[in-house]
Amino acid sequence: MVHYDATKCHVDAEVIITTAVASTWTVAPALPLQEHRLPLSNLDLLLPPIDVGVFFCYASGNGNDDDVPSALALKAALAKVLVPYYPLAGEVVATAAGEPELLCSGRGVDFTEATAAGAELRQVRLSMPDESADKLVPAKKSGVMSVQFTKFKCGGAVVGCVFDHRVCDAYSFNMFLVAWANAARGGSSSVSPAPSFDRSFLAPRNGISSSVDTLADRLFVPVSRVPPPSTSAAPAAATEAFNRIYHVSAADVAALQAAAGPGRTKLEAFTAHLWQLYAMAADTSDRRPSCRVSMGVVVDGRSRLRPDGAMGAYFGNVLTIPYGILGAGDLRGMALADVAADVHGWVSEAASGERFRGLVEWVEAHRPEPTVARAYLGAGESDSMVCVVSSGMRLPVGEVDFGTGRPAFASYHFPWPGGAGYVMPMPSARAGSGDWVVYVHAAPELVRAMEQEPTVFRAPDGRRIFG
Repeated sequence: MVHYDATKCHVDAEVIITTAVASTWTVAPALPLQEHRLPLSNLDLLLPPIDVGVFFCYASGNGNDDDVPSALALKAALAKVLVPYYPLAGEVVATAAGEPELLCSGRGVDFTEATAAGAELRQVRLSMPDESADKLVPAKKSGVMSVQFTKFKCGGAVVGCVFDHRVCDAYSFNMFLVAWANAARGGSSSVSPAPSFDRSFLAPRNGISSSVDTLADRLFVPVSRVPPPSTSAAPAAATEAFNRIYHVSAADVAALQAAAGPGRTKLEAFTAHLWQLYAMAADTSDRRPSCRVSMGVVVDGRSRLRPDGAMGAYFGNVLTIPYGILGAGDLRGMALADVAADVHGWVSEAASGERFRGLVEWVEAHRPEPTVARAYLGAGESDSMVCVVSSGMRLPVGEVDFGTGRPAFASYHFPWPGGAGYVMPMPSARAGSGDWVVYVHAAPELVRAMEQEPTVFRAPDGRRIFG
């Protein structure tokens, strides 16, 4: 497979892109809004103040502007869709108790137009988001969401977005993206289904439960109880983490699922494989070979809380993060099927509607103190290794068509400030391929383990994708 050296500035015909800002706008909702405050739900309050990015690349066959979205059309459609999705045009403020909540003010969304005149899309080092996505996804300075539209000299364009995770999860933002694209294609100005901000879905049952869910106590912890970091060798800091984007073929995904055993999902098989890669990485690092590896998975609870589909249009966070911890030596000696069974066990335990209701009440019992997911803290040992997998497989890449066709490539971008690894697979933009694109934020030793294995993780080739 292709191996990239992060110290090199050029690989074959690929270049490190530079962008120049042409103009910056604030796009307000097309209709006026009565200013009001919208409380965050108890499950929103589990999230720290972090931003999540995603970008979509649109290729131009003959350098024709008609082949890619225009900034004018994007802004006009954004103004329309911000009417039903008004929280994205607001800002997060603090309550008297110090908790975050939404001020729905209609301030708008910052929209930047930029150019990458010295490069073509096919030259972008897609595998190196620090050199590419960092230039294509805006850094949010204010508000809930920001957008950057970047034109390339080949005629191609990139639409990059970033949003405040406290306001919504990927499921919610996917709804917005589809509505935005539909508006750009000239679709109805009324969104169907309309997003729901009904916080009663996530209200505690009759106040605080008399017996707070013990699983919630195992999965989350008030910040006051988080142990201080060890003064000895600590896990890799965020500044030391590598950010990568990989392509995974449908054949490799299917092979992993088959090896994981009957009844295992693709994500469970992938998570089990990644968990074992962490164990291999421990052998090549300064950590003890017997160190422990913590692996978490982000689980959506909409269908668990309401199997009748009533939360299908709910906008906000409906997430929990179960995790497991195994010794690196144990992981290396286990069959993939056994590791996948372990993943399935702790994911299933946390994924029921009753567990989500218990988590809502657990948060209520600890408010207003903020909390943190234990999955990000690992085994509590200085040399433990930590990773969380968050599935982006529901991202409707083909539906993010702003009137000029589906994107040629898309990926999440989440170089978050935490010390834990973060891995997010999503469907490839290539229609019907079954391939995955995987965003990775992880310690250097894990990235090396990924790139040294003969299959699964490969660098995406911009020359093949964009021609």
